[in-house]
Amino acid sequence: MSKVDKDKLFRIAFLNQGKVYELFCSGVCTSGLLGFVEASGLMLGDKDSLVVDPTEEKLRDEFDGVEVLHLPMHSVLRVEQVRKKGQAVIRDRESGEKVTPFPIQPGTRRSP
Repeated sequence: MSKVDKDKLFRIAFLNQGKVYELFCSGVCTSGLLGFVEASGLMLGDKDSLVVDPTEEKLRDEFDGVEVLHLPMHSVLRVEQVRKKGQAVIRDRESGEKVTPFPIQPGTRRSP
């Protein structure tokens, strides 16, 4: 990985248990697991820092110790390369999101 690659920052939005999670990470790529997207270098803030937003604390607790997050490809809504880190959030799916995931049912086959 070059120095330029180390400076990259991504915001990734994905569906998790009916909610939209938006996290920041330093790496996003296709996973070695078929059908998954890999998010690495999660940036969730320090555990010792003052908690201003309870959502940030919930995210820290949920993803504590996670080195690489493997997300099902169909749950990923958006990946953006950004200049600076913002606030990680959890939103309700019905909160005005304009992006709708493509409906995929695994294991269904079309007859010839």
